[in-house]
Amino acid sequence: MRFSILPSATEPIYRQIIEQVRRQVASGQWPAGTELPSIRNVAQEHAINPMTVSKAYSLLEAEGLLERRRGMGMVIAAIRPAGDPDQRLALLEPTLRDAARQAAQLGLGRAEVIALLRRCLDEATED
Repeated sequence: MRFSILPSATEPIYRQIIEQVRRQVASGQWPAGTELPSIRNVAQEHAINPMTVSKAYSLLEAEGLLERRRGMGMVIAAIRPAGDPDQRLALLEPTLRDAARQAAQLGLGRAEVIALLRRCLDEATED
C-alpha cells in the first residue's frame, strides 16, 4: 500500500493523501480493517513532514473513514461497502474538470486529450 505524492502539484499534500484514501476505499481496493502505513513511514518514504500525514489521517478519522486501533495504528473503518459507480465517478469528476480546463487553456483538441486519457488509463491498469 503506497501513496503517490506529487510535491509540485497545486493540491496540498495532505489533500492528495485524503483523496487517494477515499478513492481506494470507494473502489473496494482497501476494505474495512486494512491497515494504513504509519505516519512515520509515509513521511520518510516521501520526504515530507510527518505533521502533513498526521493531518490527513486525522481528517479522515474525523470523517469516519479511518479508525485508530490500539497497537495497529490507523485502519479503514468498517463503515460501508464500496461506493456505487456514480459515487466513484463523483470522486473523479473534480480532477477531470481540472484536466479539461487545462487542456482548453493549452488549445488541445478533444481527440488528443481523449487519446492521452486512454494511454494514461492503460498505463494505470498495467500496475
